Parts: sequence; structure tokens; C-alpha cells
Amino acid sequence: SADVHLRAMIYLGLNCGFGNSDCGTLPIAAVDLDGGWVNYHRRKTGIQRRCPLWPQTVRALKRSLAKRPKAKADDADGLFFVTKYGNPWGKDVADSPVTKEFCKLLDTLKLHRPGLGFYTLRHSFRTAADGSGDQVAANAIMGHVDDSMAAVYRERIDDERLKKVAHHVRRWLVSGRKGVKRG
Repeated sequence: SADVHLRAMIYLGLNCGFGNSDCGTLPIAAVDLDGGWVNYHRRKTGIQRRCPLWPQTVRALKRSLAKRPKAKADDADGLFFVTKYGNPWGKDVADSPVTKEFCKLLDTLKLHRPGLGFYTLRHSFRTAADGSGDQVAANAIMGHVDDSMAAVYRERIDDERLKKVAHHVRRWLVSGRKGVKRG
């Protein structure tokens, strides 16, 4: 039921643990649709993150980009998501355009209730990602700060570890196969 742009944002929320601000400020240059990756820091922490994209997410992002309105505001130029008025989706307010549109979608589907919003997708990603057994890779995808001594010594996290986490979350979400706990 979501429009092409909100659908792509929902996929980013579930696939990469993106929140409202992440989607609203995502530069086009941070998205590699051919390679299937997003490389974009988390604004809240400044932590660089790298997320492998599911095929469904790539398709949704391609569809959104193909229908991207022309940016009219200077701060919307170069952003992946632009509102129908040419403005950025990201605003540092509680009722950002992403929040408003997601709430409208929940209302339409008769799913809206207190405590349920776009950020719930980030919570869902984290819940499922913890089941992958690789907290370090899950933290890297989410842009969480790691103040441990191990983080001081860690030079990188292999892409295969990041892919394992993303794949685990996808399996958790779509199939609930044996060995993948849902809840």
C-alpha cells in the first residue's frame, strides 16, 4: 500500500536498520545499486556504516529513483529521497515527512497504534540481527558506537559478515524457516 518512495524507505528500515533521518538525508552517492550496497554514516553518531542490500531493496530503490521528483530546495539537491514538493524528506523534528507518511500508511491499513512508527523498523532489524550471532557486524550496519578495546584494534569488518547478518534478517522476515527465531 505504500507509494514507491515510502516503500523503498521501508525496505531500508528493515534491510539496514535505517531510521527516519537516515532515509531523509541519504545522498544518492551513498547508494550503489549495481553492487548492492549502501555506504552512509549515521548522522547521530557519525559512525560510518556499510549495508548489503537485498534484491527487493535494490528493486524498490531503483523504482523510487526513477520517479524521484526534481529537487527544488538547495538542501534536497543530491538526496536520494525528495518530497513531491522538491524538499528533503529529512527534518530534525519529531513529525518529519517520513514519520507523517508512515503514520498515514498505518492509518490506511488500520495498523496505527501508540508506539508504532517508522523507527519500529529499526528495532525489528536489530531484534532479528541479534539472532545472526554476529553483534559486531550488526552494530556496524546500524552505526552503533563500540567503545570496547576490541573496536580500537579492529581495522575492518569483512563484507561476508555483513552479508550474513543481512541475509539472516531477510530470512527471519520473509520465511521464519527452522533455525530462524521469529518473535
